[in-house]
Amino acid sequence: MSYAAFDVMGQFSGVAGDVRDPYPRFHALRRDTPVARNPDGQWEIYTYDLVSQVMRDNVAYPSGVIRELMSVVMGPYPLVGMDEPEHKRLRSLVAQGFRQKTLAHWDADLVVPVVDEMIDGFAARGSAELVSEFTYQYPAMVIAEVLGLPREDHSFFHPRALAVINVSVRPDEGITASAELRDYFADIVEERRADPGTDIISELTQAELDGERLRDEEIFSFLRLLLPAGAETTYRATGSFLFGLLTNPDQMQALRDDRALVGQAIEESIRWEPPLLITSRECARTTRVGDVTIEAGEMVTVNVGSANHDPTRWNHPDDFDLFRPAVPHISFGHGVHMCLGMHLARMEMASAVSRLLDRCPNLRADPERWEADDVHIHGERFRSPTTLPVLFDAA
Repeated sequence: MSYAAFDVMGQFSGVAGDVRDPYPRFHALRRDTPVARNPDGQWEIYTYDLVSQVMRDNVAYPSGVIRELMSVVMGPYPLVGMDEPEHKRLRSLVAQGFRQKTLAHWDADLVVPVVDEMIDGFAARGSAELVSEFTYQYPAMVIAEVLGLPREDHSFFHPRALAVINVSVRPDEGITASAELRDYFADIVEERRADPGTDIISELTQAELDGERLRDEEIFSFLRLLLPAGAETTYRATGSFLFGLLTNPDQMQALRDDRALVGQAIEESIRWEPPLLITSRECARTTRVGDVTIEAGEMVTVNVGSANHDPTRWNHPDDFDLFRPAVPHISFGHGVHMCLGMHLARMEMASAVSRLLDRCPNLRADPERWEADDVHIHGERFRSPTTLPVLFDAA
């Protein structure tokens, strides 16, 4: 079978955009117009309480609009864009592949070996560029491992996964990549159904609830969601986490000295710089949000990034502070669409940073390259740094 060629690095920034610091603007909007029309003509919501209200209300604000947009590349059953009761059935079936026992096995047997393999590439050098050499690559490799995909296929599925998530920027490439991923998964699903193993695809082919099993197209849709979502958001979240630590050496040292802090450090990082700033809903019935009446049929954008910087919940919310009191953020969603892969993402981030600290003593920003490259987090919808040059004591 012949497949189109995809440029991995061409997808690198993709839908990120060039916005360096959106948070001062969000502060002004939360204060002055917490529900306002954005330049696209949609209502955009900025405060934590109102964002939470909309994301919790799956009846007034269903996710069908996301399904409409995503089905072109993820097939007819994109979990993130489905509503009840269809969503509940599909989520209950696919969630069987994410049991707590399974996650514990993945960390020791799949995640840490992949992370160590990546670090092996630069540990003896005493320097690295952590985005291109580490954070950009390891989440896709982890997803491949948990799906049970052959290592030699990595160069096939990684660029196509990124093409799918960048479909709004490069629609032809995204649609082509989606079709090729479906064809690729079709053979694997057939094999795992006949001879299941311990991977997620095998779990999906065997999952059963009240006598129902997943249809092939439901499996294909979920895999085309999991692969790009797991690769994109986790690499961005890990990069921003490392940026937060590297620009706050005292906090990095605290984490180096006490690894019990890693959980709260991850939550702070994901609050401070969520990898995805916004998501959309469609108003199904006329509803009051704050001081604004939103009519049925109108589009609504919930600004997760702004909600996570709401000063009514966090003091000095623009600061990265792993010691701040724990207050739940909203980066993984809210209500029925809470991210199914959030525990895997946390586990990957914890293993990645812990192994870097273990194997790269005295890890620190490379001051010359940091200045020359103007290292920073940026992005309009997806956010992360595009480079992280570091120094450390060579192994």
